[in-house]
Amino acid sequence: MDSPWEEDPRADYAPEADWAKLSNEFTNSGYREGIIAGKESALQEGFDAGFAHVGVPIGRDLGSMRGVISAIASFLSSTSREDPTTLTTAREISSSLAGIRFSDIVPVDQEAEQHAREHLDANDDLIEQSEELLQKREMEGLEDMLQRLTAGATSRPLQGRPTREDVIRLKEGILTLSTQLGLDVTP
Repeated sequence: MDSPWEEDPRADYAPEADWAKLSNEFTNSGYREGIIAGKESALQEGFDAGFAHVGVPIGRDLGSMRGVISAIASFLSSTSREDPTTLTTAREISSSLAGIRFSDIVPVDQEAEQHAREHLDANDDLIEQSEELLQKREMEGLEDMLQRLTAGATSRPLQGRPTREDVIRLKEGILTLSTQLGLDVTP
């Protein structure tokens, strides 16, 4: 090395270092992508199962019950009946159904709650409200507004949130009312 401008005698080392660094970055990137893909796959499978086995059946049943009782209430209010208690009963059932939120009657996801508890224990910092939670609260606000707009809705104070047992009781009330009216409906 006679001059400071001559090439570095270790010039062959630089490509090897670059190759090692590049290889390491690709390995790490591939690992991250694999983890993300695995999480997304598990998340999608969980969503699909929950949607098919929990969300759709509960939503369909609740929607069907609301539709049937609305039709019965509409029928009763358009006909002249000598017994106004059946219309009152139909309106009370309709009002009660309007007050039921999906979150009131969906089974508790024990695994998700345990996972959340583990993360809360690991991180005692205050947790900001997630976008999902904000959307859920907004939807519940819309459901409350729908309840207030329901025909014949009463302004009675809630005795607590409804349960699945309340839904079963209301379904039995719809069946009883439809039988009394001679209607063959399946809520």
